[in-house]
Order: sequence, then C-alpha cells, then structure tokens
Amino acid sequence: MKTSILKTSESIFKRIKNIWENTMTNKIVSIVLVVTFIASTILSYLDRSNLISLGSWDEYFSNPFFSIEISFTLLLILELLSLIFVLPKSVAKSVGKQLELLSLIFIRATFKEFSHITDFDWNHMTTPIINMICYSFGALLIFAILGLNYKLQLHTPLTKTEDDVKEFVQSKKLLALFLLIAFVVIGLLDLKTLALTGVYLGSFHSFYTILIFSDIIIVLIALRYTLNYYKIFRYSAFVVATIFIRIALSIKPYYDVLMGITAAIFVLLLTISYNYFLKDIPQKKLDD
Repeated sequence: MKTSILKTSESIFKRIKNIWENTMTNKIVSIVLVVTFIASTILSYLDRSNLISLGSWDEYFSNPFFSIEISFTLLLILELLSLIFVLPKSVAKSVGKQLELLSLIFIRATFKEFSHITDFDWNHMTTPIINMICYSFGALLIFAILGLNYKLQLHTPLTKTEDDVKEFVQSKKLLALFLLIAFVVIGLLDLKTLALTGVYLGSFHSFYTILIFSDIIIVLIALRYTLNYYKIFRYSAFVVATIFIRIALSIKPYYDVLMGITAAIFVLLLTISYNYFLKDIPQKKLDD
C-alpha cells in the first residue's frame, strides 16, 4: 500500500515537474511577464492621463511604477512555485531557494519604496530612500552569503542503503504534491479576495508557514532512516532558518532585513560547521 502510494505520487510529481521545467513553459512564462509589464504600464499612463477610468484600481494605476510591482509579484509567485519542485532534490537546496525568494522580495520592496517618491525634494524623499538602501543592500548581502553557501555546500546521502534513500526522496515528492495543492488553494483565495475587495494579499507569509510544518515533517520522516546526530541536527536547523525567514516577512522595515540576513548567516555557519565535523566522511555530490 505504502509503496504503491509513493510510486503513484512520484509519477504524478515527475509529470508536473516536466511540464513546469519544459522549455516551452519557460518561454510562455517569459512572454506573460513581458506582456503584463507592458500592458500595466500602458494602463497606468492612460489612467493618469484621465483617458480611462479603472474604478477601484485607479488608486494603484495612478502610480507610474505600479507596473513594476505587478511584474515582480508575478515573478515571486512563479519562484515560489519553483521552490516546491526543489524540495525533493535536497532540503539544503530548498532552504537556499527560500533565501533566494526573500532576496527577491527585498528587491521588490526597493521598487515599491521608489514608487512612494512623488516629489523629488529631499525632505519628501528621505524615508523612501533610506528604506530603498536598506532593502537593496539587505538583498545584496543575502545574495553574497547564499553564493558562498552554495560553493561550500556538500551533500551526503541520508543513509547508505539505496532503497532507503529512494524511499525518502519519494516521501518528499509526496509532500511536495501536498505543498502544490496548498499553493493552488492559497492562490485561489488570494484571487477571490482580489476580485471582491480589489486588494491582493500576496500570501507569501502563509505559504512560508506551511513550509515550516513541511520541513518538520521531513525531519520526522528522516528519523526513520537515520539517527545520526549531525544529520538530524542539520535538518532541524534548516527548519529554524525557515522560521527566521517567516519572521522576516512579518515584521517592520529594517528589522525584517536584519532577520533575513541573520537567516542567511545562520545557514552559512550551519554549512561550514556540518562540513567540518563530517570532513572525514567521503563526501559526494548527491541529493539528500
């Protein structure tokens, strides 16, 4: 029964992943992003020129830089979807992808702060500019720390038994399917709210909360295959990093950047420590 479920879920996951990573899908996604940016820019111009009225959306499209926010929001949603397909490969890569997303969220916040500048007078620009510097350099630091972390990262199989490794990966693919369902449900609820109120919630924080629980499930599943302290600690510490990222998405400016950088440094130190204590164990570039 268990074997059948894992094989079926693996087959479904593989089909969906192949569709998502298909070259044609990438082209379509790129075209959609470009068309969305151009269309929203044109709508913004027409709205600001009083040539058209967008009703409750006038407040948003009256800002000439709103099209940038729309495009980056779509990009973040697509990156969030990509995160689901990374999870079965490696928990370490999954956490890295989460930090990538956080850096992109900070970059989006930089553009959003720029859109708040309506008067190019220093007295009116002070707060937005300080926020822009904070978010942009925060994103840059996470980018640099993450790049170093990827270079240092080594992967070891969870267990020496190939069947156990295969079953563990299959379990993560089953979990990824549930995450995909959660992603779709959250997206539909956001669209419903957008249609009824004209407000897009952008529930990145909600999905990260679900990621925390999924990471804990992975730790618990890993206990079935190994009791090695260093590996269990590593998996558990990745959950802590996800919690840091989740907190960063919920707190006010400056503190959110500080928490994001803290999460990135934490992951880097974890990688360095793990590599050091396991340096006598043959390391292989394998997915764990």
